[in-house]
Amino acid sequence: MPMKSTISALKWVFPLAAGLTLCTPAYAYDVFEKSITDLQKSLASGEATSRELVEGYLARINAYDQAGPKINAIVALNPKALEEADALDKERGRKKLRGPLHGIPVLVKDNYETVGMPTTAGTMALATYMPATDSYAVKRLKAAGAIILGKTTMHELAAGIVTVSSLTGLTKNPYDPTRSPGGSSGGTGAAIGASFAAAGMGSDTCGSIRIPSAFQNLMGLRGTRGLSSRDGIVPLSSTQDIGGPLARSVTDLAIMLDATVGADPNDAITAESKGHIPKSYRAALVADGLKGARIGVVRFLYGNAPEDRDYGSVVDAALAKMKAQGAEVMDITIPGLEEALKDSSLINAEFRGDLDAFLAKRPKAPVHSFAEIFDHGLVHEQLFDRRALWEKVDEAVVKRAWEKRKAALDLVKETLEKNKLDALAYPTITRLPNLLGPQANGGQTCQLSAATGLPAMAVAVGFGAEGTPVGLELLGAPFAESTLLKLAYGWEQAEHPRKPPFSTPDLVDDTHPPKPMVLELSFPGGEAAMQLTYDVLTGIIHYKIGAADPAEMLGVTLQRGTAESPGGVIATLLLQGQKSGAGDIQLHSKDRDDLFAGRLFAHLYLRTSPLGTSRIPLLPQDAVAQN
Repeated sequence: MPMKSTISALKWVFPLAAGLTLCTPAYAYDVFEKSITDLQKSLASGEATSRELVEGYLARINAYDQAGPKINAIVALNPKALEEADALDKERGRKKLRGPLHGIPVLVKDNYETVGMPTTAGTMALATYMPATDSYAVKRLKAAGAIILGKTTMHELAAGIVTVSSLTGLTKNPYDPTRSPGGSSGGTGAAIGASFAAAGMGSDTCGSIRIPSAFQNLMGLRGTRGLSSRDGIVPLSSTQDIGGPLARSVTDLAIMLDATVGADPNDAITAESKGHIPKSYRAALVADGLKGARIGVVRFLYGNAPEDRDYGSVVDAALAKMKAQGAEVMDITIPGLEEALKDSSLINAEFRGDLDAFLAKRPKAPVHSFAEIFDHGLVHEQLFDRRALWEKVDEAVVKRAWEKRKAALDLVKETLEKNKLDALAYPTITRLPNLLGPQANGGQTCQLSAATGLPAMAVAVGFGAEGTPVGLELLGAPFAESTLLKLAYGWEQAEHPRKPPFSTPDLVDDTHPPKPMVLELSFPGGEAAMQLTYDVLTGIIHYKIGAADPAEMLGVTLQRGTAESPGGVIATLLLQGQKSGAGDIQLHSKDRDDLFAGRLFAHLYLRTSPLGTSRIPLLPQDAVAQN
């Protein structure tokens, strides 16, 4: 019997939350995907208050951080956030405005000391540490009128790039909650990607701002060594550490940079920034920022394994578009650079001593040394197993690392100058995020900026085959942040690369997340019937299915296809001879796209019709339109 296609037995239901009244929203302002500029316009016009912004972000955190997809990006919320918002609203009423961050909620990584909230650095050892003073960057943000909404999860003690810790467990990537958000600023990356605040702060020792930015379709900047103060940031490596912003747009990134950089008497290295910081980084943002730019592509940083090809092709496609927008894009060979970067990291040499020095100045901290933390087992096993790396310092290895760092810096500066390049380009990371777990992500390219101390920016450029975001990194000359921002802004204005994640959509009525979609489905002859519930926040289909005659049943499958022809089997919902079945199916990016395009079908196979008797689209386009 030929296979038939039908939609007559199909019913999709989109239930609302109990008691939800669409005509009377609980919050008057929707913060979803709003830029700092958007928020300021609404504040200036009276459309919103800072209190309403805080309430809007808290509603999203309530809906998605420990509920729904359970992103787990927030460690602590500021108990005085609403009080501070009210005070800033009153200042606005008196025409006293501090700048573009006045009354804007932001988040900071939990290694920034922040008065009124714990600063844990992601470790059980510091779970109760309440700092007496703010870190330099937090002081600057508060002075600029920003509301510190809360603290974000991080890879424990910043010593990794997947964001797992003894205190908070695993944080999820909102673009694929089965995968890591990157790290160590993964909580900030996930939170800003999910619109839990307007923008956020992270820290970068080797990729810890840039990798989470790349994995969450954000813009993130690691500045020149000495641009931003390290004061009040729990250290990993004093030589390589630097704080910096992550944001959904280049403009927001520039606003955050303007608020947080500058010379700090408590961090002597920031004296190097004097004379190099412009009056405003926003002034560098011009729509045709790529026109006439010269960009050198560093091919060895693309990797050469099969798993590197997907992200590399996305980066190359972006570079081709940059060329079409007026940039000169050329491959650049830098002899000796790959070798110079090997063994140039100082993290293993500096971590223990820097952490001990930090804790020694904080007698009220619950622990006082690296040894005390590890002796009590107050860290995740992933760190505990690496303790030996940080126990002893080999001075010969350190000396060689410094030699390699100088060689790498000299090679890059010479290449930039000789070829009159505005930036070098390569993938921020060459592989998609790991599945959730403590294992390190492969494909890192972070050491070039970390070893040379040169500024590098992760630029959102697209999505890989699995639907996860891809970042292109631009690295420039010392204190060339304005140039990098200009190039990234030109790209952003032409291509508009920002797309929000599926798992944290706009709230219904600014209050509640969308409810699951319930599908009741039966085949035309009544041989089988099923109920499928699609959780739009996790991409999981929960199914229950029963057969009228198990002896006749060969199987019911979920398959890709078109109205004209079937495709391959994705999952088997009912096995031969079974009377009933139930289970979960995790839909990934392509599956979700196919579901909403009407390209996923349930197929029925019987012993009398082993080639298939009928198939039903799970969600035909007319069903989408009806709802």
